[in-house]
Amino acid sequence: MTIQLAVCAEMVFLDLPFVERVKRIHELGFGVELWDSRPKDIKALLATGADFSSMTGYSAGSVIDPHTCDDVVSTAEELIPTALELGVQRMVVHSAELTDGKATRPAYRSAGEMWLTGLRTLERLGELGARHGLTFTLENLNTVVDHPGIPLARAKDTLALTSALDHPNVKMMLDLYHAQIGEGNLIDLVRRALPQIGEIQVADVPGRHEPGTGEIRYPAIAQELRILGYSGTVGLEAWASCDSGQALKRFRAALS
Repeated sequence: MTIQLAVCAEMVFLDLPFVERVKRIHELGFGVELWDSRPKDIKALLATGADFSSMTGYSAGSVIDPHTCDDVVSTAEELIPTALELGVQRMVVHSAELTDGKATRPAYRSAGEMWLTGLRTLERLGELGARHGLTFTLENLNTVVDHPGIPLARAKDTLALTSALDHPNVKMMLDLYHAQIGEGNLIDLVRRALPQIGEIQVADVPGRHEPGTGEIRYPAIAQELRILGYSGTVGLEAWASCDSGQALKRFRAALS
C-alpha cells in the first residue's frame, strides 16, 4: 500500500506569498492542505495544478455546543462550493470554535449534552458530505500546550464520537502530534482508530517541527501503517525547523 503525502501550506515556506508556497509544495510532489480558504485567491490556487487534500470545513461555532452547532453546519454549507472547486476531499472540523488557534469560549469539563450535540452535529455534517461527495473529519487536539479549554478534544474522544456515529462521510483527522502530547501510545492508537481514520497529520514533539526533530519514532509508525494496509493521506502540519525544502525531505524520509 502507498501512503499519500501532503503538506500544510500555512506552515512552511513562510517567506513566500501563499500561492507560491502551494506551487513549491506541488513541485516537490506533495499534496496541499489549507486552513481557512476564505481569504485565498481560489483561481490562483487552481492554476498551480496542486492536489488539495484537506481544508478547514467551518468558520464559526462548535460541533459540541448546542448554542452554536447550527453555525458549524451553516458555515460548512457556505464553504462546500470552494471545496468542490478545489477538489478537496476532506473538510476539517473541531470540537470547539477557535480564534487564532485558541478556544473562543473555553470550557474545562465535558457534559452529556456535549456528547449528544456532537453526535447530532456530525450526523448533519455527514448528510452534507454524502450529498456532495465530501468527508468531514473531526480533528483531535491537545489541551496541554496548544488548545486549553476544549472539551472532547483528545483522540480517545474524537474516536468515540466518530465510532458511535459510524457514518461513511464522517471520519477522524488523527493528528499524532496532538495525540502524543495528550495521550501517547501512538501505534496502539493508530491500530484502534484505523477504521475511523480519514487522514493523518504529523509533527514532532516538542516544538511541532517536522519528523526527526523530536521524540516520536515516525518510521516505526509508517511501518505499522503499511502493515495495517493504510493507503490514505499523511499530512505534515508542522513548522519547519530549518530550510522548508529540507524539512519536507525529512518528512518524506520518515514516512517512506
